Amino acid sequence: MRRIFLIGFVSMLALAACQSSTDETQQAKDNASKNTAVTKKENRSEEDSKQDQENPDEDQDQTSKENESNEEISENNESEQNEDSDSEEQSTNQEDSNQEESSESSAKVVDNPTSIEVVVNKQRKLPDGYTPPDLTVPQVPFYFEDFHQKKQMREVAASALEELFEGAEQAGIDLVAASGYRAYERQEAIFASNVEKHGEEHARQFSAVPGHSEHQTGLAMDVTVAKLSFKLSQDLGDMKEGEWLAENAHNYGFVIRYPEGKTDITGYEYEPWHLRYVGKDVATKVYNQDATLEEFYNLVP
Repeated sequence: MRRIFLIGFVSMLALAACQSSTDETQQAKDNASKNTAVTKKENRSEEDSKQDQENPDEDQDQTSKENESNEEISENNESEQNEDSDSEEQSTNQEDSNQEESSESSAKVVDNPTSIEVVVNKQRKLPDGYTPPDLTVPQVPFYFEDFHQKKQMREVAASALEELFEGAEQAGIDLVAASGYRAYERQEAIFASNVEKHGEEHARQFSAVPGHSEHQTGLAMDVTVAKLSFKLSQDLGDMKEGEWLAENAHNYGFVIRYPEGKTDITGYEYEPWHLRYVGKDVATKVYNQDATLEEFYNLVP
């Protein structure tokens, strides 16, 4: 009996130990499962963090792109408004440019190109291939030494320019010659350069279309002073040299061809440096009348 009891007790202990082992095994499995889940979660967190580092401020970039898009839209709207407000002015400028082109394309070819009184402007042009006779270099100071085509003038104009420079020197005025005769091809290159730099509308205000330039007549000379670094500037008109020219050029047969306030008539902006030889008689009459050649010869466009 006692033996039977011991056997039963031992069996109960063995069963309890087995159950305990099973519970521990299950718990170990559960813990392992939890650790695995935690590890995966941590791994996912690390991967997400790595991705965030590889693509920083993704949301901010997206926001920035949206802002840029909005700014572009705003700029486009503003541009459209500006275009609307400027359309009338642009249309007017385009019409003026078109009128000038039309006028030049239908310009009258002058029949007296060798005359010292010839009028060349946007409505009147020289014959194709015209080269003035008796070109020579006046004995006056130039801002450059080597020979160049633009040093030349027709003999009658060159002699008058020498007298003008002598008179200026006696009055304490130091003038320097800059640019005289220009062949058609030279004027063509100058006009194209001005268009490229400043646009055609601006170029037409200061530069003649080839065939319409007074320089091609051989009767014009641009002058300047050292104080302007030998540049052609409207500032010359406010200097003593420019004032002397305006008051005395006619005594030597020259006129200030493009005077101030006459742009609507001449087609060009004020050029106090541009001297045109027309002879003492005509120059004096033009000076006394405060006129342009267009007004004097009744050729106002």
